Parts: sequence; C-alpha cells; structure tokens
Amino acid sequence: MTDTDNETICYTADVVVITRDRLFRRLVNRILRRTSGSVLLIQREWPPYEGAWALPGGHVDRGEPSPWAASRELAEEAGVHVQPADLQPVTGHFDAPDRDPRGRYVTAAYIAVVPAGTPIVAGDDARTARWWPLDDLPELAFDHAEILRAALGSTL
Repeated sequence: MTDTDNETICYTADVVVITRDRLFRRLVNRILRRTSGSVLLIQREWPPYEGAWALPGGHVDRGEPSPWAASRELAEEAGVHVQPADLQPVTGHFDAPDRDPRGRYVTAAYIAVVPAGTPIVAGDDARTARWWPLDDLPELAFDHAEILRAALGSTL
C-alpha cells in the first residue's frame, strides 16, 4: 500500500471575478482579443502563501454544491455578492497533487462578471482585496495563474 491509497482529498471552489462594461459575452470576446479589464484578487491573511495574492475561494462545506461555496467564499472574502446561478464553470481540472502545500486539494473554478466599479471589502481570510489590471498582475499563489488563464482562454 502506498501513501496515496488512503489520501484525503479536500474540495475547494475558486472564483475569477472580472469587470464588465457590457454583456458577458462581449466582455469575454474583448478579453480574448487583448488583455484588458480587471480581476479581483485577495491578499491572503494566513499560510500557506500568507501575504500572497490569490483568487477568492475556499473549502466546499459538507452538503454544499461547489457554485454555492464559490458564491459564499466570494462574499466572505471580498464582500462581492454573486448568485451561484450567475457563476460560469471554468473549463479544466485543477487537481495537481502539489497545487497546495497543505495536502491534496481539488478545486472547481468559476468565472463571475460584475460591473466596473463594484465595491470590494476584504474580510474572512483576506488581508486586503483589490482590482488588478489584467495586463499588470502580481505573482499568484497556488495554481491561480493557471486557473485565470483557463478562465480567460488566453495566456497572460
């Protein structure tokens, strides 16, 4: 028997929140042509990656569907309220064995589009939260750069 035979897998949900100025599809098409717009990032309050920038997200609670967890975590960490039904799944699997130093974490990723100027308030596990221009991003914790690339369908 190997260590992975009894591996505990934690389930999380992360959210890529970008601003919009028109309809969702028009914004996504514009982003695919050139890197513009902003993305919401939080600065992590706790290890791992304390002080690093990351997408809002966290654990899926027992009995909770992942879109609900994503919506809840977004509200808790950044004060942004998006209905679970308004979250679009990001294509891809984010389950690399080493994506989180705490152990095996698998995440469901979603994209949310909100109006430009949506207010944000850091809370819960976030030291601070801010809008970052997509063409001037900091280094991101975990595999969040990969999730962001998948969400936007482009290389950043």
